[in-house]
Amino acid sequence: VQLQASGGGLVQPGGSLRLSCAASSSMFNINWMGWYRQSSGKERELVALISNLGSTTYADSMKGRFTISTDNAKNTLYLQMNKLKPEDTAVYFCNAYLNGANYWGKGTQVTVSS
Repeated sequence: VQLQASGGGLVQPGGSLRLSCAASSSMFNINWMGWYRQSSGKERELVALISNLGSTTYADSMKGRFTISTDNAKNTLYLQMNKLKPEDTAVYFCNAYLNGANYWGKGTQVTVSS
């Protein structure tokens, strides 16, 4: 599975962005898909996960602000990010877990700054 993330950019605090992650093949058999992020000097951290049954998990600091979703017809994973804060600045990566293997896309930079 190849993944391509897009949608990052510069946004002011309090603003919104929607990230997309296009998968090269059907997501039907992918067990979990998710978003992770990595800030400068920090380890990569979980943002949100979604299972192939639609169950979702969010990191505490993202609950109520971020929404993960999929469009299986378009083989695309989304992350709607609202009420963005400067501390959300990071490179965001999409991930797929399939048959015991992790697949990563190249990241997309999100910068929250006035």
